[in-house]
Amino acid sequence: MTEATAVLSEEQADSARRDGYLLIKGVKTREDCGAYIERLDEYDRGARAVPDGSVIQREPRVERGELDAEGVSDVRKITRVAVGDALFRDLVMTPSVVGTMQQLMSPNLKLFRADVLMKPPQVGSAKGMHQDSAYWPIEPMDLWSCWMPFDPATLENGCMVVIPGSHKRGVLPHEAVTDDYVIPEQHYRVEDTITVPMDPGDGLFFHSLLLHGTAENTSSMPRRAITISYMAAEYRYTGDPPKPDYLRIVGGDVPGGV
Repeated sequence: MTEATAVLSEEQADSARRDGYLLIKGVKTREDCGAYIERLDEYDRGARAVPDGSVIQREPRVERGELDAEGVSDVRKITRVAVGDALFRDLVMTPSVVGTMQQLMSPNLKLFRADVLMKPPQVGSAKGMHQDSAYWPIEPMDLWSCWMPFDPATLENGCMVVIPGSHKRGVLPHEAVTDDYVIPEQHYRVEDTITVPMDPGDGLFFHSLLLHGTAENTSSMPRRAITISYMAAEYRYTGDPPKPDYLRIVGGDVPGGV
């Protein structure tokens, strides 16, 4: 058992639990973000092999020939980057991030996922409004993520959009649409959405039932980001066996837990 070191003020912690998200400025430096971008460029160019277990996903509209990505990257996502890449492993272990997650969940933490979310200029597709826990095999549905852009995240290139307090509504109906899995608009009010522009290295901490999404990239700027999702070691895996071997972040294992 590891004691959590308080990172958030009482007001910040209360705000996060009330609204389902909290923006923290300057979690990592611009220099850090430059190093992450350089590593991603190496993966994109094929100059570095992606780690074992990681998968590169391409923009589906480019793969179908609906968009021309000549001269532009068509990488949409790189999964599990913290598993075999020491640079990103260090990122998911950032003390202020881990301490925040301990305050919000438990002294004992494991990593559920760490995926890079790319949104190439003029090519990056939207991610519709959804809730993460709706399709995650973990209970209780009380995980927290840190979403961090490496580039400026703007209205034009696909910054995060959230609905404050929506994590308190429980799981809402989702439906499959082309290239996505989203909550139909009749289950939320578009006027309740809030856009969250961010600078490189800022961290948006959010609950796994918060309604959130990102728009397509209509700009000439890339929007590269990472989403890091943590869970308490006390939580339970509810998916098909075998249970994945989740990376321990801090603390100890819990009998019957993830």
